[in-house]
Amino acid sequence: MKEPRGTDEIFARIARRYDRINRILSFGRERHWRRRAIRHLPDGVVLDLGSGTGDAAGQLAPRRVVAVDPVVEMLALSDIGERVAAVGEALPFGEDTFDGVFSAYVVRNLSSIPDTLAEIHRVLRPEGVAAIVDLGRPPNRWLAMVHRMGSAITLPLIGAIFARSPGEYWYLHKSLDALPPPEELYADGPLVVERVWRMGLFGFVYGVVLRKPVG
Repeated sequence: MKEPRGTDEIFARIARRYDRINRILSFGRERHWRRRAIRHLPDGVVLDLGSGTGDAAGQLAPRRVVAVDPVVEMLALSDIGERVAAVGEALPFGEDTFDGVFSAYVVRNLSSIPDTLAEIHRVLRPEGVAAIVDLGRPPNRWLAMVHRMGSAITLPLIGAIFARSPGEYWYLHKSLDALPPPEELYADGPLVVERVWRMGLFGFVYGVVLRKPVG
C-alpha cells in the first residue's frame, strides 16, 4: 500500500497541466532527454517508475510497460493498461520481475533514494537495466549559480501563468539543490553505474544507466 507524502498533493493538483508545463519549461526537449535514456533499456517487461500520466509510454513501446505512481490523479489520465498506485520505496512486485526500469524526473521527489534503489535492484532480473533521467544543478559552480538565479524567477512565474500554482514550481526550484550530483548519488548503491551523461542548458539534466549485477 502506498503512503501519502507532501509532493503527492502537489502533483495531484497539477495533474492535468503537468505534461504541458514540462514541455514549456524544457522548450519541448523533455522527450528527447527521455529517448536518450530509453534506448539503453532492453526489450521485454519494463517498469515505468513514477509514470505519472503515462507520457513516456509511446517511447517505451513495443516493450510491455507496467506503470507505477503514487498519485492516483496522474494515473487516471494514463493510457497504460497496467497501472499500480505505489511508491518506489515499496514496490508491490516479486523479485526478478522486470527486464528494465525507467524513471524520468522522479528521483528528487522520493522519500528515500536508497530504499528505492534497493527496490529497483530487487525487482530487476540479473543483468537488468535501470535508466534514469532527472534534473539538478549544472556541475560548474558558476553556471549553477546563474541557473539557480534563473530558476528562482522563471519556475514560479511559469507556474503562476500556466498552472495558477506558483508555490508548486517554487518547490521545483528548491528541489534542484536537494541532492548531490549523479556521479555521487548512485555510486554506492546496489546497482552498477554504467554511464552518466549531461543534457539541457548548462547540463542541468542528467541521464544515468544502472545495471543489476549477476549474483
